[in-house]
Amino acid sequence: MAADPRPRERVRRGPRTAGWWRRKSLRFRLTAVASVALGAALMLSAYVMISVLGRSLIATIDDSIYQRARDTVSLADADRLPDEMTSPDGTLLQVVDAAGRITHATTGTDRLVPLLNAGGRAAAIGEGQARFLDGGPYGIPHLLRVRVLSADRGLTVIAARPFSEVQTSITTAGHVLVVGTPLLLVLLGGASWMIIGRTLRPIAALRRGAEEITDTARSRRLPVPEAHDEVHSLAVTLNDMLARLEKADARQRALVSDAAHELRSPLASIRLQLEVALGHPHGQDWQETAEGVLEDTMRLARLAEDLLALARLDERGGAPSRREPVELDQLVPQTVERYGEAVTVKVGDGAIVVAGAALDLGRVLINLVDNALRHTDAPVAVELRAEGADAVLTVTDDGPGIPEPDRERVFDRFTRLDSARSRDEGGAGLGLAIVRETVHAHGGAVHLEDARPGLRAVVRLPLS
Repeated sequence: MAADPRPRERVRRGPRTAGWWRRKSLRFRLTAVASVALGAALMLSAYVMISVLGRSLIATIDDSIYQRARDTVSLADADRLPDEMTSPDGTLLQVVDAAGRITHATTGTDRLVPLLNAGGRAAAIGEGQARFLDGGPYGIPHLLRVRVLSADRGLTVIAARPFSEVQTSITTAGHVLVVGTPLLLVLLGGASWMIIGRTLRPIAALRRGAEEITDTARSRRLPVPEAHDEVHSLAVTLNDMLARLEKADARQRALVSDAAHELRSPLASIRLQLEVALGHPHGQDWQETAEGVLEDTMRLARLAEDLLALARLDERGGAPSRREPVELDQLVPQTVERYGEAVTVKVGDGAIVVAGAALDLGRVLINLVDNALRHTDAPVAVELRAEGADAVLTVTDDGPGIPEPDRERVFDRFTRLDSARSRDEGGAGLGLAIVRETVHAHGGAVHLEDARPGLRAVVRLPLS
């Protein structure tokens, strides 16, 4: 027997409906949800109001017929009942004796048949509250609200009042609510649509501002609304992000431009030497040409290594490549050993351990020593000591030094002073930039100070 495909069809409608809902605008969804919530609240309010109104009107009628019944009981007990009883508020009154005969009644009330028989009267007295009674069998075309009280000498007073006025009031209120509630819901829905639209207007402005930002207009900023709300915070955060992206983009473009400029010089030198050698092969000193080409090739290799190191630092976002205990008191002597007598080293007593990457910290020391050796003929002094909670590494030379206004600028990428721009000075202005970013990645700091004579580079790293 084939399975009924209808349950499967019902299952598929759910995702389609959800997809239709998600495709609607945020303004539409918020307005729809608000309208549904308002509609439910209005319906509940209408139901509660009708219920409260009905109970209030019933209580009013009950109090009225009870008061009329009490007054009649008082007159009956005093034997002062008039022959013609009247009721200004329309309450129907019957006084019934112990034999079930009506002795007194208001005008328009049956004088032969009591509204309640003996059993009904006894039950009503026992209940002590009013009850509903159909007036049709008694020639009264209305539903009645009846209250029964007992008097002296076996008399019973029956007070009744038509319930039609309460029904009319409730029906009228219901008609007003049936007509007014949808109108009110439409008005509230329209107001919600306008309010939500005005609330979302700053978001639309953000979207239009984002559309206007292109690769040729990166310096644009998104509009920030005046109200200090969540949209204001979002706009400020996005503008901060755009500023960071713009700064990173400018830094990347500057790096590419400077790298291209630095690469052009050695490549042009290699090309020139090779063209001259090939143009005059017989009179060319090939040994000298090879040495010149090798020198420029080594310069290219150092530049490539420095660029790769900076790229890795940028990729890690200011974090060391690894974090492990590094014994600087062992690393520093091993690193400067390669320089022989050109470098002197002094290490303080005891173990000096920091957390980080030994390879990166070794590169910091090498860059500082290489930079010092370019500007001095005397041995470079390297010293390591523990000072408080920091490990302090200094590299000192007796060269010409750096003017104080330029000591911070030399840590920027591709920055070289005018006196160090010749090819013989070597370097591309990346060594100190690598030093600063590597030290910062390890939670430390680096600065230059006057050694009188010469220059001293001071690196501080937190001890682990």
